[in-house]
Amino acid sequence: MKLRLIKLALLFLLAATCFARAETLKVAISQKGFWDSSFVEFGDMAGFFKEVGLEIEPFYTDGGAATLTTVLSGSVDIGLSNGLLGVIGAYAKGAPVRVISAQMTGANELYWYAPADRGIRSLKDAAGKTIAFSSPGSSSNLIALALIRKAGVDAKLVATGGVPATLTQVMTGQIDVGWSVVPFGLQNVDDGKTVIVARVSDVPELAGQTIRVNIASPDTLAHKRDAVVRFMQAYARAVDWAYRDPRAIDRFAENMKVPRAIAQRAVDEFYPKAGLQIGEIRGLDRTLREALDFKYIAEPKTPQDIAGLFDIVYRPPQ
Repeated sequence: MKLRLIKLALLFLLAATCFARAETLKVAISQKGFWDSSFVEFGDMAGFFKEVGLEIEPFYTDGGAATLTTVLSGSVDIGLSNGLLGVIGAYAKGAPVRVISAQMTGANELYWYAPADRGIRSLKDAAGKTIAFSSPGSSSNLIALALIRKAGVDAKLVATGGVPATLTQVMTGQIDVGWSVVPFGLQNVDDGKTVIVARVSDVPELAGQTIRVNIASPDTLAHKRDAVVRFMQAYARAVDWAYRDPRAIDRFAENMKVPRAIAQRAVDEFYPKAGLQIGEIRGLDRTLREALDFKYIAEPKTPQDIAGLFDIVYRPPQ
């Protein structure tokens, strides 16, 4: 009995020591429950962050602009899923921010829709109409601007926040064309209540362009760089795990409150794993041209001009 008590005490001491050594990182994540905003949750499910000595405190926002604000204010250590356009604009104005990895290249999961009874079947039908995006500088903002330019229509862009709030505004007639992320709203499309009027694939040039990035402040990188590197290593493992373990689809369906078949369809059709590479910022020349065209920067910039923005902390082996 005494020996057993000693063993239990040793196990308790070992567990307490491991817990004491865990380093806490506060992480802001844009839009709770989406497939690509769930990798921290997946990594926690699989134990990857614990394995590298990290305790993650997630904080969810309604878009990239709010996530960027939390990083700039020092409220969190890392911000995930930020529109690169907004990050470049902030950096050009002197904001203390660094891009630590790519997050989404291509952004195939975004789409724009309208109620089926309003006669809007494509953005060419949306002249003079209101078109939603989440928040200024977000990936949905960049893509909406590109889609409107491609369609050649004069429409009014309106920031509507997250996808549930946007759906409410669309269905009550406050907004003509809403934005969404699969699988949210796909059931309405299948039921004939709404129609998809635009997808990212309508602008093929975006396929090779990094649209969203993960960020941190220079102060965090100066004082917690090793922890940030370990975070990104575990994050990369979580992405790989999500595409091979069926529990990820189960949790995704649960979070989005959709049947599992729809959740699986969303991942298979709209979230190619290649788009979630984290080691390389792609299409930066195009992004900088768009930043100028859409007035996020006041004068032309080259990749060399903003090289200080990028501090890619971890590049997964090929």
